[in-house]
Amino acid sequence: MISIWNSFLEEEFTSVMVKYNILSTPGPDKLVWRHLKYILKDKSCLKNIINITNTCLEIGYWLFHFKISTTIVILKPNKVLYDTPKVFRPIILLNMLGKLVKKVISDRLQFHVISNNFIYQS
Repeated sequence: MISIWNSFLEEEFTSVMVKYNILSTPGPDKLVWRHLKYILKDKSCLKNIINITNTCLEIGYWLFHFKISTTIVILKPNKVLYDTPKVFRPIILLNMLGKLVKKVISDRLQFHVISNNFIYQS
């Protein structure tokens, strides 16, 4: 498969890392943003993550590790009865590395949509 995107750059990953709060709930991989930010300060680790991301896009394969999630169901507050599905709220916790890659891809997509006027604004 031929990728039509340019390879991702360190700046794209670091800009995403800066945007997000260090307080987060860990997913199945037990990582939180604080851990990931610390790990990716090491340039060799960051380059490895970028290589994995670029390779996934190049070959058109999304790693299974990125797809794993944990669902936690919580009760909505102040309900009289808890006997219907509407009173529960599912929270889905994703693997942090997959979440990071998705956010980088999302930022790039948003940039392309805005810069090429793909969205009509009245």
